[in-house]
Amino acid sequence: MKMAMATLLLLLLLSFFFNGLLLLLSAPIHSYAEEAFDVRQNLCTVTRYDVVKDIPGNVLLPSSIPDQCTPIHLNIVARHGTRSPTKKKIKELNDLATRIEVLLQDAKEQKLALQKVPAWFWGWKSPWKGKLTGGELVRGGEEEQYNLGIRTRDKFPRIFNEDYHPDVYTIKATQIPRASASAVAFGMGLFSGRGNLGPGRDRAFAVTSESRASDIVLRFHDCCQNYKAYRKVQEPTVHKLKEPVLDEITNALRKRYELNFTRQDISSLWYLCKQEASLLSMTDQACALFTPSEVSLLEWTDDLELFVLKGYGNALNYRMGVPLLEDVVQSMEQAIMAKEEGLAPGTYEKARMRFAHAETLLPFSCLLGLFLEGSDFEKIQKEQPLELPSKPPQRRNWRGSVVAPFAGNNMLVLYSCPDNSSSKYFVQVLHNEQPVPMPGCDNSDVCPFEVFKERIVAPHLKHNYNTLCNLKVEEPEPMSLTTKFSDAG
Repeated sequence: MKMAMATLLLLLLLSFFFNGLLLLLSAPIHSYAEEAFDVRQNLCTVTRYDVVKDIPGNVLLPSSIPDQCTPIHLNIVARHGTRSPTKKKIKELNDLATRIEVLLQDAKEQKLALQKVPAWFWGWKSPWKGKLTGGELVRGGEEEQYNLGIRTRDKFPRIFNEDYHPDVYTIKATQIPRASASAVAFGMGLFSGRGNLGPGRDRAFAVTSESRASDIVLRFHDCCQNYKAYRKVQEPTVHKLKEPVLDEITNALRKRYELNFTRQDISSLWYLCKQEASLLSMTDQACALFTPSEVSLLEWTDDLELFVLKGYGNALNYRMGVPLLEDVVQSMEQAIMAKEEGLAPGTYEKARMRFAHAETLLPFSCLLGLFLEGSDFEKIQKEQPLELPSKPPQRRNWRGSVVAPFAGNNMLVLYSCPDNSSSKYFVQVLHNEQPVPMPGCDNSDVCPFEVFKERIVAPHLKHNYNTLCNLKVEEPEPMSLTTKFSDAG
């Protein structure tokens, strides 16, 4: 009797186990994928730094810095931290509030079922309503830069072991307030506890800027007339490229919520999603309107725009950043000269730190050849056009959320090595504080300095900024949708 009971109990347990397993396997796969989906990592250049800084990028060959090499100089090119919406975007969000009221009123008049309408639509007002100015660094942006400053000092103690002097630790920013505020926040972290001001023992430090009208090192896009002409011609073409995706998602949301959305409504709601998720840590309102696959497509349209107008889509986009590349290499050469001449510590520059914009960081990353696919590095060396970033669900290296999030940065570390090593000086490239492969150096993050200059820098230096930007050229032709964009789908 006892044996029969035990057998029955075992059979029941096995039944529960297999039924549970079948239930698990038969559940929709997308539900588990969606649980793991984090919209905050898919906001293109509106992405917060802390959300993506530890996400590994392209496949990387192991670092090969020889033993006993020591860092002697650091270059940083950083984007400003998280900021509030600009004045133009604040108006767009106010217009969206009015538009939502119209959509709801139309639905009432047509006696449509309103139970599918998101509850937050009723009476919604923009969180930035009443703000007359915008674009300033927010508290979260200050913290991003302050903490980056602390981590940078901790990561490179040999570089930041001198008493502060503006010629030893150079900090530059553009004249745009959010960039200079980012430089200040970074410097406060970098030099925290190193001075005598206040209970935090802070210290004063200098942040210098060039005139906005002539800053060809950090705001080269503002001074490049040919680039402005290119943007003007190309923007309508890019918007046309994005239309099929916007139309597809517009139709999906019309059916889902039974409201008569337009393409512009969807564009504005996607922008609202990015602002809510990034600035307010809110993902259950505007972002919840879209499925993860729709978010991926919307992110891709942003990445396409970034690629064509600010990235690898046109060589002018990044070649106009040659003065910045020259400035970086010059600072390394001066550090090498100081090392070779045995100059006393504190008498030469050990770090040059720059705070600017996505329009600075993106071209600089392109000049280094970062985030390319396969043989693309050879193509840009030969000035051949690149294919557009692959459409989801295909994988792609070019993602604005990784390439240029808020506070995104490139660090170039110059190492001095013993005489018996393969090279006396090496350059390591870190992107968002992580080693990143350089196609020009066999996909390693570390490159002998002379090889770095020969393979990566020299091909760009044959281009002169004034010739690229101000020489009268023929009006640029808009890209052909049937040729260049035919592979976008």
